Amino acid sequence: MKVKAAVVKAPGQAWEIEEVELGDPVSGEVQVRLAASGLCHSDEHLRTGASPLPFFPALGGHEGAGVVTKVGPGVTSVEEGDHVVLAFIPACGRCPSCAKGLQNICDEGAGLLTGQAISDKTYRVTLNDEPVIQMCLLGTFSPYVTVNEASVIKIEKDIPLDKAALLGCGVATGWGSATAIGGAKVGDTVVVVGVGGVGINSVQGAASAGARFVIAIDPVEFKRDKAKEFGATHTFASLEEALPVIGEITWGKMADVTVITVGEIHGDIIQPALSATGKGGQVVVVGMGHYADSQVTLSLFELTLLQKRLQGAIFGGVGPRSQIPKLLDHYRSGALKLDELVTKTYKLEEINEGYADMLEGKNLRGMIVYTEDDY
Repeated sequence: MKVKAAVVKAPGQAWEIEEVELGDPVSGEVQVRLAASGLCHSDEHLRTGASPLPFFPALGGHEGAGVVTKVGPGVTSVEEGDHVVLAFIPACGRCPSCAKGLQNICDEGAGLLTGQAISDKTYRVTLNDEPVIQMCLLGTFSPYVTVNEASVIKIEKDIPLDKAALLGCGVATGWGSATAIGGAKVGDTVVVVGVGGVGINSVQGAASAGARFVIAIDPVEFKRDKAKEFGATHTFASLEEALPVIGEITWGKMADVTVITVGEIHGDIIQPALSATGKGGQVVVVGMGHYADSQVTLSLFELTLLQKRLQGAIFGGVGPRSQIPKLLDHYRSGALKLDELVTKTYKLEEINEGYADMLEGKNLRGMIVYTEDDY
């Protein structure tokens, strides 16, 4: 079928709306009619070339939810009419990583930026008969997607799909980075550096876990104000500004967990984050940087003698099949804010405006909402 899609044709170029050809599901695949797609900074990395791609063009988008419209041979977990969230990390359930309980680093994720379908290593999207890479094998900047069964999580139909879409990346990643891989617990001090679509959920996750102090750091005043609504007890414009206060309110113990969720990370942020973290504490690195950047500044003396940990995290350290349903239950009970996360909605044709707003710090999360005119 022919569908419109937002694609980038070369690094640094703007998103363009094109009519692409979307293939039908083959064995192990499903087709989904999307309700909405979040605008995540990771797709900006795709556009700029900071994330490595074998070629262009690329179809962006990796945070979405919708209704299954077609099912390929061999699919058993969903059927037509089911509501699903798309997870940017596939979870096959069979590979060694999944077998160890590490669905968030499923072996099928090795091909996330290749565009090659898990089922047969071909391409489901083409433009002028040439292959198009689907971001994270999804490509939610199009009202329809054809994806592997491993990338869809069935949900109950009472959840609004435009809110459920947020679970595919930002909410699950931020919440889990503080609570699961970060291990925040009652009485802890948690520092969150960067309060965008991911970091704001680290804030509300830490608050939900019972942290005594939740310290949100962001240079944008709007985001600092929003962080207070999601559970932050203190806010600062920079780590340098926050450090003396963290020391004062914790009686010198500093943070138990520091979560770095900036939109574009550089190696010089690691040492200040370690300095904000106390003995035996942990720095969780969630933000993405340029794939070729390998320079990090940190005190090895401090890392060793104070037994601090530096931990990478993807999807919050938790498998999508367990995390997404659990967080939706939190939403039902009022313990998780989803409606309040979306600052502004956009049409697909307004995607460049949406990303301009994100880069200017105007949104917690911008979202493309699809209408009947898009299908």
